[in-house]
Amino acid sequence: MQGRPSGLRNPGRAVKGLGAGTLILETLVLLLAIQPIRVLGGELTGTTIGVIVALAVLAVVLSRLLDRGWAWHAGTVLQGLLMLAGFLHWSLFALGVIFALVWAYVLHVRRAILG
Repeated sequence: MQGRPSGLRNPGRAVKGLGAGTLILETLVLLLAIQPIRVLGGELTGTTIGVIVALAVLAVVLSRLLDRGWAWHAGTVLQGLLMLAGFLHWSLFALGVIFALVWAYVLHVRRAILG
């Protein structure tokens, strides 16, 4: 049990699953947010929809690549890009802040488990 202070059988896989699950949840939230954004507030242009879909696709791709170290950094960049999308619609900034906080927690758990 010396190599596994967390008590997990495969800590790397557990952390990757947590990160991937978070990114997939973010994808679902982004895609489901298109309709409420359209109904509740303002102009929803083709550019805005394209940005939302592109961010969702990027999140799915990154969820598959989390076994590579750079993908974790790219996940952090994704949260920043989502906040920048707030210039297109304020609700995207709000989602960016929420998911940035969730991603920060995921990174904290990753650091606590993997060291």
